[in-house]
Amino acid sequence: MKKLIMPMLILLTLLLAACSNDENSEKNDSAEGDTITYESETGPVEVPANPERVVVLSSYAGDLIKLGVNIVGVDTWSADNPNFQEALEGAEVISNQDLEKIIELEPDLIIGLNNIENADKLQEIAPTVLFTYGKNNYLEQHIEIGKVVNKEEEATEWVEDFKKRAADLGEQIKEEIGEDATVTVVENFEKQFYLFGDNWGRGTEILYQEMGLNMPEVVADVALEPGYFAISQEVLGDYVGDYVVLSKTTDHDTSFTDTEWYNEIDAVKNDRVLEVDAKAFYFNDALTLDYQLDYFEEAFLRNN
Repeated sequence: MKKLIMPMLILLTLLLAACSNDENSEKNDSAEGDTITYESETGPVEVPANPERVVVLSSYAGDLIKLGVNIVGVDTWSADNPNFQEALEGAEVISNQDLEKIIELEPDLIIGLNNIENADKLQEIAPTVLFTYGKNNYLEQHIEIGKVVNKEEEATEWVEDFKKRAADLGEQIKEEIGEDATVTVVENFEKQFYLFGDNWGRGTEILYQEMGLNMPEVVADVALEPGYFAISQEVLGDYVGDYVVLSKTTDHDTSFTDTEWYNEIDAVKNDRVLEVDAKAFYFNDALTLDYQLDYFEEAFLRNN
């Protein structure tokens, strides 16, 4: 009997040990799956595979919202964007200087620009990924944000769909306004205006890059390479094309709309000024791009 019991005990012990090893292995696999490695500009960063409390210190809030990522802390510019307000309800408005506030938010991920102060201190609070503005084009940037939050596939699908929608709409708009029609994008600031090139938000990426609409040569000469160019109010007419996208901010003087020189501009006289809310049009994130695309469809097609 004893000879029979001993082998059975040994077998049972081995089975229990195997089960224990399998369980520990599963736990280790699970733990390893909680994080991913993102290859950032400054090297690999271990980030949560499913971030739940993100602090964003730059203009990437719209990309995170589009990807369904929860934001607990956000920069002032993003907080002021009317298109973001519902998704950012409850998020704390912070800056890279508000270290104590950021600690209290208990973020599991921080995203920002690489020229911010306190970057080293932020990295001690949570995994921190910083980007150089303009190093990636605006669509590549969305995919990079997707990689950081483990949603690269979703981000890539959105980019492919957006490019198709924008190109199709561009063809429709050119049929409506003419292949040679020109569009100027301008924003009021204090007692002057800013002209924009093809990569400075305000819808410029959609109009010029995706739709292939024409920028007036006089604007391209001064604004295309630097991205923007300041002019005095009274010379605006010299830079205006057939259409104007006026990124209007009521935080600064808007009395120019009542002046004689402004109302004598051809695009103004012919009702070809598309006034947009500057705060909603500033950025070139995925959420804002969808909003801009919908606006251009309404403004160029449905109202003509």
